[in-house]
Amino acid sequence: MNSPHKRESDGVLSIRPKVAELVFSMYGRALHPELFHVFQRGVVERGTYQAKLEITAAGHVITWRYHGLTLTEVAAASNQPLPRQRQLLYCRLRGERTERIVCRGGVIYQTSFQLESLPEDVFWTFQQELMRDGQYRGLFHQFESSGRMALGAVSFMHVETRLRSMLVQSFHTFPDDYAVVKVQSLFELP
Repeated sequence: MNSPHKRESDGVLSIRPKVAELVFSMYGRALHPELFHVFQRGVVERGTYQAKLEITAAGHVITWRYHGLTLTEVAAASNQPLPRQRQLLYCRLRGERTERIVCRGGVIYQTSFQLESLPEDVFWTFQQELMRDGQYRGLFHQFESSGRMALGAVSFMHVETRLRSMLVQSFHTFPDDYAVVKVQSLFELP
C-alpha cells in the first residue's frame, strides 16, 4: 500500500470536528470523491478484490470492490452531506457496536467500532504509539492542533490482506476530548 507521511499542503486546515458529531455509514455503492477532503490515501489489490483507503477530516472512507460489487464504509461528521441511496448502515459513533451484513454473492462485511474516552495520560501515550507505528506501516496523517492542545489529532489505518479477506483497523484520535475511535472492518469473500 502506498503510504506517504506528509501534511496537507494546499492551505486547507486539517482540524478534526468534535467527537460528538461523528457518524458511521456503509453503502452498497461508491460515493462521489468530491464529498470528502482526503488527507492521505492508499490502494490495496489482492487476488480478485481491490480497495481504496482514505483518511479524511473526521475519519476515513474505505471503498472495496469485488466482481461488480462495491461497498463503501464511511466514518464522518454528522454535518457531512452523505447520500441516502443504497445506504446499508447509518448510526452515530457512540459507545460500542458490532454489525454484520451479508451482501450479494455471499460477500460478508463485518465491523466493530467503539468510541473510547481515556484519562489524559493514557490518551497521550496511545497517541504517541500511533504516531510511532504510523511512521513505519499503514496509512497515517497528523492533523493540525485545534489551538487548545499542543499536538493535533492523528489517524492511522492498518490493513491485513488474505486471498479471501481484508481486515482494516482504523484509529482516529480527538485530543480536545481525550477520545479515540477504533474501527475494525472485515471484508470477506464467499
